[in-house]
Formats: sequence, C-alpha cells, structure tokens
Amino acid sequence: MNYSIIIYIIGMILEIEAVFMTLPAITALIYQETSGVAFLITIALCLVIGLPLTRKKPTRKAFYTKEGFVTVALSWIVLSIIGAIPFVISRSIPNPVDALFETVSGFTTTGASILSDVEALPHCMLMWRSFTHWIGGMGVLVFILSLLPLTGGYHMNLMKAESPGPSVSKLAPKVQSTAKILYSIYFVMTVIQILLLLVGGMPLFDSICTAFGTAGTGGFGIKNDSMASYSTYLQVVITVFMILFGVNFNAYFFIITKKFAQAFKMEEVRYYFGIIGIAILIIACNIYHIFGSAANAFQQAAFQVGSIITTTGYATTDFNTWPEISRTILVLLMFIGACAGSTGGGIKVSRILILCKTVRKELHIFLHPNAVKKIKMDGKAIPHEVVRSTNIFFIVYMLIFASSIFLIAFDDFNLITNFTAVAATFNNIGPGLELVGPTGNFGMFSWFSKLILTFDMLAGRLEIFPLLILFVSCLLYTSDAADE
Repeated sequence: MNYSIIIYIIGMILEIEAVFMTLPAITALIYQETSGVAFLITIALCLVIGLPLTRKKPTRKAFYTKEGFVTVALSWIVLSIIGAIPFVISRSIPNPVDALFETVSGFTTTGASILSDVEALPHCMLMWRSFTHWIGGMGVLVFILSLLPLTGGYHMNLMKAESPGPSVSKLAPKVQSTAKILYSIYFVMTVIQILLLLVGGMPLFDSICTAFGTAGTGGFGIKNDSMASYSTYLQVVITVFMILFGVNFNAYFFIITKKFAQAFKMEEVRYYFGIIGIAILIIACNIYHIFGSAANAFQQAAFQVGSIITTTGYATTDFNTWPEISRTILVLLMFIGACAGSTGGGIKVSRILILCKTVRKELHIFLHPNAVKKIKMDGKAIPHEVVRSTNIFFIVYMLIFASSIFLIAFDDFNLITNFTAVAATFNNIGPGLELVGPTGNFGMFSWFSKLILTFDMLAGRLEIFPLLILFVSCLLYTSDAADE
C-alpha cells in the first residue's frame, strides 16, 4: 500500500476543509456571532496538521483501487471528525457523539438530526450544517480532482471510490476534466436555484442554505418546520430542483453538448422520472381528502416524493400522519433512491434496473437452458464485472441493514421507528416514520445506536465498500504487526 500518497491526500483534505470553514466564519462576522471563534480555532488546527502532511510530495505515484478506497474512507472520517469540532467548541452541540452524528449527517447529505430546536443555533452553525451538504453532495475528493492533478492516470481510482453508482464513466478523456465538468454543472445549478428562491421573496441567507441542502440532496432545514412555512412558489422551486439534482449528471452533459439522443437513451433517467410520476399520482389520490383540493394534494405529494426518492429529506407536512398506502410508497422510495452519478443516495435506480434484468435473464435461462442472453442498458451490454458487483453490493447492503436494525433494537423503540431510522440513515434520506418522522429527530437514541447510524450514513454515502476495505486493511495491518 502506498501510504505516502494516502497521507498526502489526507493533508490536502484538511487544508481544503480549512478553506471551506471560512464561509461560516465570514457568516459569524456578518451576524456578529462569537461562535465564529470555534471555526477560527478549527481552521488553525486543520492547517497545523495538514500543512506538514503536504509539504513533501510523494515520489511514488502508483495509486490503485485498494489505495483509492482506503483514502476515500479515511478522508471522509477525518473530514467528519474535524467538521464536528466547531459544534463542540461553541457548545451548540456539546456532546461529541451528537456533534459527530450531525456532521456526518451533513457531509453524507443525509439530513438526519439530533436537534429539537434548529432555530436556536447561530447563523454560522446553520450555514456550516447546510454547507456540509453542498461539499458532500458531489464529493470533496472530486472537488480536489477538479483543482489539482494528483496522481496522473490513477485519478479514476479515487473517483470510483467516491462517486455513487455501480459504474463511473468519464465525460472527458482526462479525469480532472470530468471532475471540472461535474462541479461546473453542480455550481451553476446551485446558483440558478438561489436566484429563483430570491425572486420568490426568500431571504438571502435562507436561499443559500436551502440551495446547499437541495443541491447536495441533504435536507438540513434552518427552520423547525423544515420547508412548511415557505410559500407555494418556493416549495415548487425546491421540488423541481430536488428532482433535477437526483438526475444522473451525465444526462446534463449530453444536453449541454447537444447530444440529445444519448440523453434520451438513458434508461435510468427515464425510469427515474417514471417512478416519480407514478408515485406522485398514487399518493395525490390517496391524500386528496386531507388537503381538500387536487392541486394542493398534487403539490404536497410531488414535494414529498421528490424529497424522499432524491434522499433530500425536506418536508412541508407531517407525512407520518398520511394513509398507509402513501407511507408505504415513501418507504419504498427510500430504498430505490436517485440516479447513479447524481448527488442522491439510496440503492440507485440503475442498480434496481440491473437487479431486475438479472432476474429476468435467469428466468429466461431457466426456461431456455441453451439460450445466450446478455443484460443490456442504454442499448449496450453491461460488463459482467458491473453485474457481479451489483449483486455483491445488494447482499452486503441487506446484511448491514439487518445487523443495524438488530443493534439499535436494544434501545427498545418500536420496529417502525428502528426500521425507518436505519432506512433513513443508510440510504441518506433524513426523516423516517414514527419517532424519527418529519416532526421528530434522532436525539433519543443512545450513544451506541447513534454510532451505528453514523456508520450507516458513511457506508450509504460511500456505498459500503470503501469503509469495509478500510476496516479489513486495518485488521490485516494489525495482524501483520502482531506476527512481527
């Protein structure tokens, strides 16, 4: 393992995080909040640790898949631990476990919170919570790749480990160029949403925080009622952008480069919008009696469907009180998630399609043993490695999901609460049902359960394997050290 390059990148992560923290520090200066000192202290800490780690560039450039996965997992853990420090120092969230939970929830774009009164936080802390969504949405290592050439032809191993989906494709010959394209689209869409929110009368601070949460599909609100107190126009804008940020960014690249046929060919995107449309119609019909008008029911259904399938987690109403059909659909959407190559979480529509096509293929072979049938998507055969990794992902996903439900059951909350708490964190959704519904929070869980759910959030965002490979590598290293 190339430890020198791993240490170098960790140092870069700390330096970048120091730069990121200047935004909440400036926010504290604007609003004259003493809590801003916590960010200055943390910035100093990042630089004290990070600068020595990057002073000497690694001579060995080899950077393979194993290093990529370990680096990504370590980077996100370090990013989260350092990101939690301002909450603890400022006493906004004095408990370190709670602060870590909140920060991991931010960076992984989950939006699950332990806070019962969000509005009591200073503006700088609210800005940092929302900004972590924007940072984590596209990925901090993808951001670094867009700025600096790290390891030549080995860039892809980092991008594969951090980018969501069963496979990662390059939009340009160089990985660095691909990262720049992705972040450019991400930034422009964020700015457009901020402008549209401002047009609707939303204050600048609210607009920036809301856009950060929407772009990263995170869902940290700055009001206790999430998005319920905003106008219908603002809710519609947020709905549209939640759904747009859940689309595979490759589709936007094809549209920008006028390759409309390729964009339309993307099966995943077509199914994504199809699932959204069907879910909205069913739920709108199911909740019509609650809202009294078809237009209001449709708007509320669209917001919640968009929020859940994209794993954003904003809410305009307490869907915990909706009929069972609507609640069931929302829970199912938690697992489906958004498109691969988006900022959304969940299993991903592409994986669901691959799994369904694999089942269809196996049934066909069962009926016709001599038939040769390939699984295709977008008119192209899917490589066997992608199908195999999808199957393994699903198996490991179910094992972790079941284990997490069992482990947090010791807190003795009801099954719906526990099931949806794991679903909401593992799939990076935010709210669940019952005690962790839109009007609840995760503060009542024990420190042990919070750590389990924190692991689930990281595993869900990094799609399991980077964290597992990190732990396996640590165990092997420990074993080898003991043998020596």
